[in-house]
Amino acid sequence: MNTEREEILRLAKVDKVFGGDVQALRNMSLTVRKGDFISLLGPSGCGKSTALRLIAGLSVPTSGLIDWAQPRGKGDLGVVFQEPTLMPWATVTQNVYMPFRLEGKTLSSVKDDILSVLKLVGLEKFQNAYPRELSGGMKMRVSIARAMVTNPKLILMDEPFAALDEITRFKLNNDLLEMKERIGCTVIFVTHSVFESVFLSDRIMVMAARPGRVIEEVTVDAPYPRDEEFRTSADYVAHCRAASRALEQAMEAAA
Repeated sequence: MNTEREEILRLAKVDKVFGGDVQALRNMSLTVRKGDFISLLGPSGCGKSTALRLIAGLSVPTSGLIDWAQPRGKGDLGVVFQEPTLMPWATVTQNVYMPFRLEGKTLSSVKDDILSVLKLVGLEKFQNAYPRELSGGMKMRVSIARAMVTNPKLILMDEPFAALDEITRFKLNNDLLEMKERIGCTVIFVTHSVFESVFLSDRIMVMAARPGRVIEEVTVDAPYPRDEEFRTSADYVAHCRAASRALEQAMEAAA
């Protein structure tokens, strides 16, 4: 199924070394196609966040190739970090406006786009609120809206829900899949959670540490949309077991 989709990005034998002797990634290869939801799953220190930074252009590989199928435009990439990283002095609207501001666009010219994405994340009634007035889950929704507002080809998400309570995390997992289907984007998602990776992803790249590398790809062939019925299904349990076994092998490989 994935092979029929348009290729967006390719990583080929990527290595990343810090300080001359700390190898964060070794021989990482990955093909990303339009519509993929890919999770990078693995223990701390396996290079998941490093891989995202390389794809985002925030760092450069020591060796290997990161190749975009087409030249990357300013609004083609959205990034959601572990923390919402909102400007505390700015309203929700002003925070979501930031990518457009960096492109030199006026707020008045993109207000409709901002309102549209705030409706998508359920925050249209909070467009004039400040971060201090929002819950943790609402702050993360603002961060997601900011990443989505330019309608990017690819969204990178670095454990965005890790600090949230389980109920909020489940709700945002559900909402994220709904938002992805609505705007038709591609997502690479970093997580430590087997359960989260199986619920969200169609492809899970299981990584081992020291050095960071992909040791297995787990395919989740359950159809979208997914809901609470999928979370309690035998199919979900079977995929979680497969991902757990692969993660156990990754932990042993890093020992």
